[in-house]
Amino acid sequence: MPVATRSISQKETFTITELAHEFDVTPRAIRFYEDVGLLEPARSGRNRVYTQRDRTRLKLTLRGKRLGLALAEVKQLVDLYDSPSDTATQLKAFLRVLEEHRGQLERQLEDVRVTLAEIAQHEARCRRLLASPQRRSRA
Repeated sequence: MPVATRSISQKETFTITELAHEFDVTPRAIRFYEDVGLLEPARSGRNRVYTQRDRTRLKLTLRGKRLGLALAEVKQLVDLYDSPSDTATQLKAFLRVLEEHRGQLERQLEDVRVTLAEIAQHEARCRRLLASPQRRSRA
């Protein structure tokens, strides 16, 4: 009779090495997420034992980081995920965070556009000065 194999996402517990490999992060990053309270692994002697809950929290943490959220925002959202309240409350909180983050990114984008326009002006001025007959004769 063949032995049934379970995928990593179906396992009940994980080592730090398994999670680091699965999510392409360093064990040090995972320990950091523990330090800020995002993960709470059990201990078996000196080894950390991560549960499916920890795996899900790590996945949500990394997703939040990819969105550019601060760890405090990620923790707030991940903690909501664990709460027994209804999902509407969680989704509304997530929407608020996303809206705030979108606004911040839009302001940054506008700042970048202004800076790029200033750079273009300076480049044009430099090119004009370099092209002037007086500049060419001094070279």
